[in-house]
Amino acid sequence: MTDPGARAAEAAAARFRELYGTAPEGVWAAPGRVNLIGEYTDVNDGSVMPLALPHTALAAVARRTDGRLRVHSAQAADASPAGVVHLDAAAPGPAAGMGWAAYPAGVVWALRAAGHPVTGADVHVTSTVPTGAGLSSSAALEVATALALDGLYGLGLSRPALAALAQRAENAFVGVPCGVMDQMASACCTEGHVLHLDTRDLTCRQVPFDPAAHGLALLVVDTRVRHALGDGAYAERRAGCEAGARALGVRSLREVAHARLPEALERLGDPVVRGYVRHVVTDDHRVGRVAALLDAGDLRGVGPVLTEGHASLRDDLRVSCPELDLAVSASLAAGALGARMTGGGFGGSAVVLAEAGAVEETAAAVRAAFAAEGYRAPRIFPAAPSAGARRLL
Repeated sequence: MTDPGARAAEAAAARFRELYGTAPEGVWAAPGRVNLIGEYTDVNDGSVMPLALPHTALAAVARRTDGRLRVHSAQAADASPAGVVHLDAAAPGPAAGMGWAAYPAGVVWALRAAGHPVTGADVHVTSTVPTGAGLSSSAALEVATALALDGLYGLGLSRPALAALAQRAENAFVGVPCGVMDQMASACCTEGHVLHLDTRDLTCRQVPFDPAAHGLALLVVDTRVRHALGDGAYAERRAGCEAGARALGVRSLREVAHARLPEALERLGDPVVRGYVRHVVTDDHRVGRVAALLDAGDLRGVGPVLTEGHASLRDDLRVSCPELDLAVSASLAAGALGARMTGGGFGGSAVVLAEAGAVEETAAAVRAAFAAEGYRAPRIFPAAPSAGARRLL
């Protein structure tokens, strides 16, 4: 039987030929991610623990030498050949109103700004990563494009360097002040593992994570409430964390020791900033606790730590929403070991650790709870730790 990834790559290459009249030089894939623990810690030099999803963005790409960039998306409102977006690869900066095209264009911009000789490209992208669900669909698109251009132009970038350039594209070109976790997860995760990433120096460790071997399952509950992190809420949290660090006289909240958190909080007068600081320091500590549990083979012990993390995101950072809270409470009421929102918040997804034999019961309980509240039916699927970015064709 043909590998599904190979079939998808061949389909992307065929569509590229239809659009541009020639074959691509290759097809690259980069996954979305779900974060097991550690939220908003990456923008504070802390640690995170994401895993790659089987859902991917594919980029079929060929080089150009005339300074032009042509991009097309199978998911765009106009997915016909007329929907090809024509851009100048040498443009000095972002242009307003680019929509999805800002992500691949931003990668080209970031590469050129770093001195890499990217002279243009034809790009066709297609993705199975749900957009707006907190599963890093944008990072998957950025990393797939960056990996393709790195390979085609022989840039020799390391995976962390590639992720950092993709992050710069999202920060400075798209305008979302995200941390580097999403891009690092997409670029560096491996199958059957979570990535224990220190975002201060980008050192990382692959930690074995196989819920099925322990009779467990990790579920993603996509609430289908779509967030838009460029709307200012994410930036406000980041600015609040930076204000807390300045008030405490440290470069980042990573430098606030968990054992001395009560003393630090007493020095903060703004209750909003105090909540942000408390969340970041305790969630960074939770990442370490989960790492220790996984190293000890105690996957069931991870459940309560996830639930603690959700309470902190809901109450201290205030980035949850009624649908996310309901996904967590309904899962726990159905017997799940733990659950929390994941991603930037204000919608998106929750992650649930459940007994393998109770997956259907848990999913049914969440769907019933959503129906009772009149919410749109959630999308629920297992999160199998999958491979990071790679060339498919």
